[in-house]
Amino acid sequence: MGGVTGSHRWYWSRMKWYADAPARRALQAVADLLALAWVWFWVEVARGARDAVLTLRAPGDGLTRAGNGLRDTFSDAAAKARDVPLVGGRLGEALDKGRDAGGTLVDAGNTQIEAVETTALWLAVALIAIPVMFLLITWLPLRVRYAKKAGAARRLRDTGRIDLLALQGLTTLSPRELAKFPTDPATAWRQDDREVVEALATRYLRTRGLRGR
Repeated sequence: MGGVTGSHRWYWSRMKWYADAPARRALQAVADLLALAWVWFWVEVARGARDAVLTLRAPGDGLTRAGNGLRDTFSDAAAKARDVPLVGGRLGEALDKGRDAGGTLVDAGNTQIEAVETTALWLAVALIAIPVMFLLITWLPLRVRYAKKAGAARRLRDTGRIDLLALQGLTTLSPRELAKFPTDPATAWRQDDREVVEALATRYLRTRGLRGR
């Protein structure tokens, strides 16, 4: 278990979630705060919707209270009726039907309450789950993708693997960026032109929002 936890920490520590460039880092922080605000907003909406639906259980509560009162009243009356000579037994049986009617009201009230509570629960779950799923398929993949690529670029930079950074620049920089070089950057990279290699590496790091060496 400890080994698994350690490997997870090692994996996440290799990522870089925020850029070195202040402007890009600020935009990333704002995007993360907006994501948190989005979740908080929908949690509050879900709570409000749940509370609104739960107000619909009032009729069920009324049925339950009325049924309990009716059942108790007829139970007491039936108990007293059985003490009446001669007709007490039959009278008690008749009053027991009223007690059963009270129990039916209680059951109906509980059924309505359960239906309302179930609806309120699943409505709240849906109002939270759908917006969170939206974040999981839009915002989160972008953040993880950046963190992986920026983390890999940082490791190459910190370990002095400039040639690999330059190669990344060759394969990912836009044609417009590559056209700014006075000579063919691919040829210069193959010929180990250190000035071009350094420039390619620096421009690639810049696209990730990272500072140069």
